[in-house]
Amino acid sequence: MKWTAGASVAAATAVVLLLGGIFRDSSSATTSPSIESPAATAQFQAGFSAGGNSTAAAVGKLEAKLRIDPNDVRSLDALGLAYQQRARETGDPAYYTKSEEALNRALRLAPRDLTATSGLGSLALSRHRFAEALVLGRRAHAISPTTALNYGIKGDALVELGRYPAAFEAFDTMATLRPGLSSYARVSHGLELLGRVPEAIETMKLAVQAAAGQGEPEAWTRFQLGKLYWSIGRVAAAEQQDRAALRVFPGYHYALDALSRIEAAKGHTRAAVALQQQAVDRIPLPQYVAQLGDLYAVDGQKQAAARQYALIAVIERLLVANGVRTDLETALFDVDHGIRLPAALGLARTARAERPSIDGDDVLAWALYRNGRCGEALAHSKQALRLGTRDALKLFHRGMIERCLGDREASRNTLRRALALNPYFSILWAPVARKALQ
Repeated sequence: MKWTAGASVAAATAVVLLLGGIFRDSSSATTSPSIESPAATAQFQAGFSAGGNSTAAAVGKLEAKLRIDPNDVRSLDALGLAYQQRARETGDPAYYTKSEEALNRALRLAPRDLTATSGLGSLALSRHRFAEALVLGRRAHAISPTTALNYGIKGDALVELGRYPAAFEAFDTMATLRPGLSSYARVSHGLELLGRVPEAIETMKLAVQAAAGQGEPEAWTRFQLGKLYWSIGRVAAAEQQDRAALRVFPGYHYALDALSRIEAAKGHTRAAVALQQQAVDRIPLPQYVAQLGDLYAVDGQKQAAARQYALIAVIERLLVANGVRTDLETALFDVDHGIRLPAALGLARTARAERPSIDGDDVLAWALYRNGRCGEALAHSKQALRLGTRDALKLFHRGMIERCLGDREASRNTLRRALALNPYFSILWAPVARKALQ
């Protein structure tokens, strides 16, 4: 597959997929943006906090305005987007339901409302409803073919639906229309998916430059750059970016989580636990809670690990109750931890049908392997690596499947590739890979 993305552009579909903390506000200041300004709407659409309690204040003002004039479409638009930002800032998925209600009200009043249409597209992405997001992104594009954001929504959805050439074309068009953080980040992600990590790194550096001095946007891009370095085992470079992220946006949960993994790689389990606990305390995303549980588990603290694992089920129920699809993430956690493996396989099949991406194939392959169905697993593992993605965990899954099938030479080669790429790719599975090579 060829992709001629402009050399000046970079990536990561995560912007609109990020959640904040569960019923917790990590802000401290009290400044508030003008809720009437296009800048405020653009801020909410970008998915970043302006700092302080600005979003909460904006929500209060908008709700007050709408009590006076319930048919104010502009205020409904802004409120719907502000609710999504509150979901990212607090982690309370109930804001997703509120956002849907506000934006649908706006559309009933103004059926060709671009902001409401694209806002519902972003909401669908946040809820992992990617087919729906694609429909809404296309609808927004039909309303305004030159709006760059619409290509981002379409491209993000297409990536998760496994339609990569169309996704990359959308990202290229977005970058042409509006070069900047969001388009650079997406192109970088596309390059990463294709295994072109050095180019992805250089493109993400452009996103860092575009976000310089902007608080959370700079912290996010530095975290993404650190993730790229981590993916190829450049631990010191990853740590440098994550610590820089914390300097520009203190307490940033993504950087805390990343630094916890780095401390674990160094063998500093106590420091890793402390950092992971800070990330969970700020925003208990399921992946943070799972990582904290895994840290306790490898340290022999089984009861502490069990408490974290139990919390994940509570968080997932909250997400599902507010329209978020968690099938893929739940299946991977259950398969990794040997929980109800036949049911987890069924969930992985459902998830892969909804998200026929390389991630969907990888999780299904791993679920099949853990259920002893290694021949079927190999076919999906091949699909998971079809783009040439340099992903140590996917390679580990492939190596274990080959081992199950009795192809020891292929297995050893694949496991060596995984560990050479990133010797610390998983606190659970990197030791398994090393043991398998003994």
